[in-house]
Amino acid sequence: MALAGRLLVVLVAALALVAGGSARRAGGSPVALVTAETANEVLAVSLPGGKVLRRVHLRGPQAIAALQAGPAVVVSPSGTVTLLAWHSLRVLKVFRSFRSPQIAAITPDGEWAYVTDAVTGTVGVIELATRRVVDRVFVGEGAHHLAISPDGRRAWVALGEDASTIVVLDTSHPQAPRVIGHFRPRVPAHDLAFAPDGRTVWISSAAAASVSVVNAHSAKLVATIPAGTAPQHLVFVPYGRPRAYITSGYGSTIEMVDVGTRRIIRRASVPYGSFNLATGGDIVATASLLDGRVTEFDGATLQRRLTTTVAPAARDLAISVWP
Repeated sequence: MALAGRLLVVLVAALALVAGGSARRAGGSPVALVTAETANEVLAVSLPGGKVLRRVHLRGPQAIAALQAGPAVVVSPSGTVTLLAWHSLRVLKVFRSFRSPQIAAITPDGEWAYVTDAVTGTVGVIELATRRVVDRVFVGEGAHHLAISPDGRRAWVALGEDASTIVVLDTSHPQAPRVIGHFRPRVPAHDLAFAPDGRTVWISSAAAASVSVVNAHSAKLVATIPAGTAPQHLVFVPYGRPRAYITSGYGSTIEMVDVGTRRIIRRASVPYGSFNLATGGDIVATASLLDGRVTEFDGATLQRRLTTTVAPAARDLAISVWP
């Protein structure tokens, strides 16, 4: 990626994440990019207005990854990974070399995307500037959820949606990750995310009503946080006093947790089936796979700002900032 392009991406993302965190104060408008799987569309939904601003037709889109500035990566397990342009949602590239892609994650510098492939057991590396798959590393059959450390030097991959094995990658050379270890989590793992300081990784389960906090270096359990029924997904807000948000789609709840004390600060209700969530600036948003509703919360208070139906099923979402 050209230096000017990298600086633009970093500048816009930084403006959207400054302390105080509001994308609106950064001069942009927050937009939820939502995968409407059964409608075969990706939608751009204004926040807090709830208006569908743009839509693009894609076959069976499930997972989506996007930073607050830059392209979006959309994963369709039927075998395609699609890059969409920032703002326009124009299709930039469709990769058809994946067998069963599952989840995408973008590195903190915005230059690379990692995509897990369950059938081949690999993590594919996409260089976003050149729109090429530059490497694939074998991690194990069932490769699914993954998390990248804040400094970009490590990635963890769960082998399955109820994973009994997590694989650790050295990503200090992001174009060529390599396996450096693996371990068995205390309970089967679903989602996982690095805490903002990179010292711990928080692991959710599709079975146990708790989230495990493990040491990022030793993988030893350091804490357990009570959560709703079968908590599925979690994200962090790194600025100010760092907070974690944990959803329970079957329990219809979202929890806000103080990262330092690991205590639940607030809890709110979400539409049934709100498994996935995303943050951006002062926003936390969820998407319901079971009734197609997108819900926006104030990240500091968990006060609901908006609930709107956008599709029959809204599986995943990411938050972008559009000028």
